[in-house]
Amino acid sequence: MARNPRFDILFEPVRIGPVTAPNRFYQVPHASGMTNSLPQVRAAFRETKAEGGWGVVCTGAVSIHPSSDDSPLPFATLWDDKDIRSHALMTDAVHRHGALAGVELWHGGACTLNRTSRMAPLSPSGMPWLSTHLGFMGNQRPRAMNNDDIQDLLRWQAAGARRAMQAGFDIVYVYAGMGYLPYEFLLPEYNHRTDAYGGSIENRVRLVRELLAVTRDAVGDKCAVALRISLEELRGRPGQNAASEAHEVVALLADIPDLWDVKMDSSPTDCAPSRFASEGSHEPIVNFVKQLTKRPVVGVGRFTSPDVMVSQVRRGILDLIGGARPSIADPFLPKKIDEGREHEIRECIGCNICISSWHDGVPVRCTQNPTAGEEWRRNWHPERFAPPTSDSSILIVGGGPAGLECATTLARRGYAVTVADSAGEFGGRLRFETALPGLKTWGRVADWRLGQLRERPNVSLYPGSALGVDDILGLEHRHVVIATGARWTKMNFSTLEFAVGELDGPAVYTPDDLAAGVVPQAPVVVFDFDNYYLAGAIAEQLAKTVGDVTYVTPAGNASAWTFMTNELPLVHRALAKAQVPIHTLQRVTAFDGESATIADVYSGVEKRIACRSLVIVGVRVPRDDLYQSLIARAPDFDKAGIASVTRIGDALAPGAIVHAVHSGHRYAREFDTVPGVAPYIRDYPI
Repeated sequence: MARNPRFDILFEPVRIGPVTAPNRFYQVPHASGMTNSLPQVRAAFRETKAEGGWGVVCTGAVSIHPSSDDSPLPFATLWDDKDIRSHALMTDAVHRHGALAGVELWHGGACTLNRTSRMAPLSPSGMPWLSTHLGFMGNQRPRAMNNDDIQDLLRWQAAGARRAMQAGFDIVYVYAGMGYLPYEFLLPEYNHRTDAYGGSIENRVRLVRELLAVTRDAVGDKCAVALRISLEELRGRPGQNAASEAHEVVALLADIPDLWDVKMDSSPTDCAPSRFASEGSHEPIVNFVKQLTKRPVVGVGRFTSPDVMVSQVRRGILDLIGGARPSIADPFLPKKIDEGREHEIRECIGCNICISSWHDGVPVRCTQNPTAGEEWRRNWHPERFAPPTSDSSILIVGGGPAGLECATTLARRGYAVTVADSAGEFGGRLRFETALPGLKTWGRVADWRLGQLRERPNVSLYPGSALGVDDILGLEHRHVVIATGARWTKMNFSTLEFAVGELDGPAVYTPDDLAAGVVPQAPVVVFDFDNYYLAGAIAEQLAKTVGDVTYVTPAGNASAWTFMTNELPLVHRALAKAQVPIHTLQRVTAFDGESATIADVYSGVEKRIACRSLVIVGVRVPRDDLYQSLIARAPDFDKAGIASVTRIGDALAPGAIVHAVHSGHRYAREFDTVPGVAPYIRDYPI
């Protein structure tokens, strides 16, 4: 198919200093959990994006010195020449497809605790970052930098730039964002200095200017020099001679860098989850930059619509369309637009599971794209699949995330696939969850897969088809996959931190009851020890529909695990707006239909709160009755022509949607193949 002419502007080359991007698709630096210890994994992950048409592909944060040590969080290094070869694998891979390679040189300053190097962190004036989350807390405080330290930093940046050039990078960054060291010089709260680097905005920007200068001197005309800068906080501060301090900073540095990469200040706003921010949410903060510089500007905004991308360019907001999460969800997004296949884009759902990978210290994962992070270690390519090795037909019982992904991948391989679901619509858990506040975008998980399946002649879809054991035995499918999901239980939380018994009664409900149409009577207590998004979204929804709702959790925050996905502060704001009281570090010990008894998880001190309905969001167990009944009829398999019966997704082991999708994909990839000795290839540092 030919490219739609209205998207031609996205494929124009863009000059960035001494280099030229072949198009406007720019994969900005983003964390991937792939450090120098996983060089092959990292190279293949980035290469796939270059192959998919991204004109610029950047690696994530790369430390320039041991005083910028973020361990145990994953980060890359360019501390000495030994690191060069590791990065060269990535640049060579990106260059094979005609893309430019960029590197984000980084010093974390007071935001890094140097747990491994055990060096005192550096900051402009010794002011610490006082995180309220355990994973970022530490007892080591930073020391104030003197002039010698500043000169050291400039030398480290220059040395890192030279090594980056040797490694083959085309674009070298100065990173003044997200609370890191150069950014700390920009804010007076961090910067209390009275010398040439503190006080006025002209002085506070001096370090960034000098970092750009030494980077330019180091790379000459071989590489472009980019400035990545957070503008959210500065945009909110009135300037002395301009609308804001952000305007003043950009004006002072206007044409010094070859490229402006503009972003927000904190993860919850920079990588805003779709529950709380729409596509293009950065525009109100960064929309002025192009008015003050002649250099190209790149920014992000979870762009998945090519029309939105074109609008950003034509309206003078951005020159290059930055992508982090969309480039993970579909590395081939640019190529699909170029080939007139924009309807095939696997759009990011903004769930931020990719970001949780960094917090967990593991290679990136994606709900929409199960091949992310698996390109090298499992040899999974997002657009290429092994052809069928038999004429086997596969019946998949269950059309939720696991079943739909399994069917899509098997069908793309060329197998005959039948999907049956007892519900009138496909989607599984998504049918209920996407109706909750902010979660509509997550419906893309089902919508994209159903769109793929409905276009393929080798697929048969049967919604509203409840199958029993005898039905399955009589359908003459060679292989049967059970993807019937999981069910929520009324099991209770104990101080041993696992479920004990059930808290049952006439007004005790689970999310399954709400999905079936039950409307609890107020006042309602939502008791959450699942700790992810669902209980918070249910509480918010019930506050709108039934009124009086209280949220109770044994964790320290509402929806505590959503810290990992940048949602936590936004969840708390949403519950506050909905007037939902939050009781943390509490467990429900009793419920009599009039009140719930809650107890402090540490002291055991009890209190009662009004409650006519209790909703427990805690433990899920596989809904595998059909599987167990089938296995009990194993002696009948030969006569029925059945070679295998397999569980996938939540029917095997309940998890988040990302786990279900990966499980379904893995079954389909490995179907009719020789099992490997190990589950994946291990990578080793160079």
